[in-house]
Amino acid sequence: MAAQVEQVVALDAQNIIAVSCGEAHTLALNDKGQVYAWGLDSDGQLGLLGSEECIRVPRNIKSLSDIQIVQVACGYYHSLALSKASEVFSWGQNKYGQLGLGIDSKKQASPQLIKSLIGIPFMQVAAGGAHSFVLTLSGAIFGWGRNKFGQLGLNDENDRYVPNLLKSLRTQKIVYICCGEDHTAALTKEGGVFTFGAGGYGQLGHNSTSHEINPRKVFELMGSIVTQIACGRQHTSAFVPSSGRIYSFGLGGNGQLGTGSTSNRKSPFTVKGNWFPYNGQCPPDVGSEEYFCVKRIFSGGDQSFSHYSNPQNCGPPDDFRCLDPSKQIWTVNETLIQKWLSYPSGRFPVEIANEIDGTFSSSGCLNGSFLAVSNDDHYRTGTRFSGVDMNAARLLFHKLIQPDYPQIAQQVAASLEKNLIPKLTSSLPDVEALRFYLTLPECPLMSDSNNFTTIAIPFGTALVNLEKAPLKVLENWWSVLEPPLFLKIVDLFKEVVVHLLKLYKIGIPPSERRIFNSFLHTALKVLEILHRVNEKTGQIIQYDKFYIHEVQELIDIRNDYINWVQQQAYGMLADIPVTICTYPFVFDAQAKTTLLQTDAVLQMQMAIDQAHRQNVSSLFLPVIESVNPCLILVVRRENIVGDAMEVLRKTKNIDYKKPLKVIFVGEDAVDAGGVRKEFFLLIMRELLDPKYGMFRYYEDSRLIWFSDKTFEDSDLFHLIGVICGLAIYNFTIVDLHFPLALYKKLLKKKPSLDDLKELMPDVGRSMQQLLDYPEDDVEETFCLNFTITVENFGATEVKELVLNGADTAVNKQNRQEFVDAYVDYIFNKSVASLFDAFHAGFHKVCGGKVLQLFQPNELQAMVIGNTNYDWKELEKNTEYKGEYWAEHPTIKIFWEVFHELPLEKKKQFLLFLTGSDRIPILGMKSLKLVIQSTGGGEDYLPVSHTCFNLLDLPKYTEKETLRSKLIQAIDHNEGFSLI
Repeated sequence: MAAQVEQVVALDAQNIIAVSCGEAHTLALNDKGQVYAWGLDSDGQLGLLGSEECIRVPRNIKSLSDIQIVQVACGYYHSLALSKASEVFSWGQNKYGQLGLGIDSKKQASPQLIKSLIGIPFMQVAAGGAHSFVLTLSGAIFGWGRNKFGQLGLNDENDRYVPNLLKSLRTQKIVYICCGEDHTAALTKEGGVFTFGAGGYGQLGHNSTSHEINPRKVFELMGSIVTQIACGRQHTSAFVPSSGRIYSFGLGGNGQLGTGSTSNRKSPFTVKGNWFPYNGQCPPDVGSEEYFCVKRIFSGGDQSFSHYSNPQNCGPPDDFRCLDPSKQIWTVNETLIQKWLSYPSGRFPVEIANEIDGTFSSSGCLNGSFLAVSNDDHYRTGTRFSGVDMNAARLLFHKLIQPDYPQIAQQVAASLEKNLIPKLTSSLPDVEALRFYLTLPECPLMSDSNNFTTIAIPFGTALVNLEKAPLKVLENWWSVLEPPLFLKIVDLFKEVVVHLLKLYKIGIPPSERRIFNSFLHTALKVLEILHRVNEKTGQIIQYDKFYIHEVQELIDIRNDYINWVQQQAYGMLADIPVTICTYPFVFDAQAKTTLLQTDAVLQMQMAIDQAHRQNVSSLFLPVIESVNPCLILVVRRENIVGDAMEVLRKTKNIDYKKPLKVIFVGEDAVDAGGVRKEFFLLIMRELLDPKYGMFRYYEDSRLIWFSDKTFEDSDLFHLIGVICGLAIYNFTIVDLHFPLALYKKLLKKKPSLDDLKELMPDVGRSMQQLLDYPEDDVEETFCLNFTITVENFGATEVKELVLNGADTAVNKQNRQEFVDAYVDYIFNKSVASLFDAFHAGFHKVCGGKVLQLFQPNELQAMVIGNTNYDWKELEKNTEYKGEYWAEHPTIKIFWEVFHELPLEKKKQFLLFLTGSDRIPILGMKSLKLVIQSTGGGEDYLPVSHTCFNLLDLPKYTEKETLRSKLIQAIDHNEGFSLI
């Protein structure tokens, strides 16, 4: 034992930046991140793997020589080290679990990585007698080891063999932690102090000698901003720079409290001394007395120390609350990037390459980057908030990855591919280990197609494989992203899907198909998760942003659908690839329409095949009657509703799946599509006639909705549902002026206030004004209760929206409930039985999985078409037969006349030609108008064949003649006859 302070000569050549002592061993850290150890090695606490009981001369811990260590901490018989890559190592005694390696781990004679902490960005390690702590950049504390007195703060006295999160301090912005033998102290960003553990000597400062198993704030230090704390064996010190004073409490038998006595103190007491606060001013002239400015306080064993200086030479004291985390671990920050970019291409030093590799190989480093530090937001990190500044991530990544610095991009890509992503696990220790899942998609390397299979897809695989709890947190974080940032991730994996499908179209060798399918499944699965988040949060981005428009060109949708149906029926088969139908949100309206047509054709074919089988059987078994392979509707124009209802009422469900053929009594036209079109037009016009009173017409919106005052029975509503279903099923658009709410309800989605605004604009605006009213006097201003006034054959009737609605006033607190109840009454309650009949009829024909793929507005366009007219597109896609071609004189004057017609006449022409004045969901290009020449002279009218969108156009030579004959034809367009 040395009787006085002596220099450790063996470390003369080293620039030592930190030292830590245990019961009988010491660790020293130099400026190159190397660790030296000496002293007692009874439990392997030196980490030297030697056989000697005691090492008297400092030795380098070789197993850490390739790792840059930034901090060390010693317990009585164990040691901890924190690397710049944010990895935590432990070695020595593990009697109480103080190594954090699990219950089965015995003492360790060499440093061991605590794998359960990988990925978390740490700024500090601390060790007590037999317990350990780590502190994250955002103030989360993990503790393990001895807990006999509650020194882990976990609300019990059970030892822990693996790191446990101290949840009660998660939101307190902890910036520093220190440990005594069996107690712990934590310092907050605001300058508060929490203590817990053994309190037998008052070392917790709570004016008692009780133990505390939960962190408790030191009440007598409240009101003072503490910037430093230190723990000895059984005492605690705290420094308040505003007064320059040091406070201490706990065991004082050896004078370690500095209070002038050897008494114990159960609450903070001022350490004696002429302490002067650091404020840039000189102390008053008090004769021979000397004043001191404290720079730093220390405690250990039964001693306390302070590093101080004369006020005249005093700089600011250390402030644990202002520690710069980036000095502890590598983080992607402005300073580091400027350093890397300062080296011109071609002169890239090895140490810079190692730094880049160290940063981008460590998930802990990336998770400690881009934090929202300007307003301390990162201390709020939790399941709902990531603590990340996404704008900083984007800007710094784009500054780093530049064409002018290809070596940096290559190094980053190699580090991500070979080191970071392969180490990702499905289970994560804390929410802070999730951050790079949020930020990495901002890296331009991810969007480079050359890196899709090496970085983006493996990253997606790790994301998809996350356990339920961390994935839920990531989904929460995604849900609050700004739309452009969320869209960035969606676009990334859409590009990956397109890239893979292009490769598939070119040709994938059989030996690589399994891995290809795995890649495609991963990319689509990520999109599925993102789509789920988007839908759950009420659409961060429009649903059509998930559409992959190239799908139609890159895969055979019909074949994909058949494979999907087989998978539904028989499960996943080895030789069937990934089916895009499993992920329907990527299909645009055109692709969905193809799917619906494919489904309809399949079901029609099945119905026809069944009919043929029955007909064949009827030849041999007279008891089986023959059936028609089509659904035949024979109707009279003057009784179209009654006749249709009579036939459809007797129709079996299977027959609805057959192709529809319509025959008008007394007309000889064969239905190749045109007769069917006119049937739908006429029957819907009849059913919607006010004489039935089935629907209410809203003048302001020119829309209709079910009338709750109709005398018609539900059969007619069922019929309209069947008619709408048959129209979709037979690819015919019908004239039906319902609001979007109808299609929402058909797809089991709730109507909203927006739907009320569409149907009843005035009422909708009033409801919005009610919701937007900023003052508190809602009840007095609007004078509303939970009722609705409805017309009942000239009289008014008041309906309650909720139980005791007449007695329930609408106020600021319940106004949203009132609006929701009002919307619910209009669209649901008041018309429930009528809509149910309509719904049953509709789904009897075309309900099923494919229909559920559609968005409400897409289904609406399927039923009624749309009005996105593009007349030039119609001209461009027109085909010609006979003597006609695009430059024929008659054709040229036809298009001149057509484009000069007013909009209503153009729409009438569409009705004349196709049977509807609206255009199909796929747009004008899908109409395919055909014009052919006829042998008649200029006295003849143009004739349409609506079955084929075919126009017979006589060879007019005069523009005015053509105009006159065309208008005459389209003004008399109803009826089918060969005469």
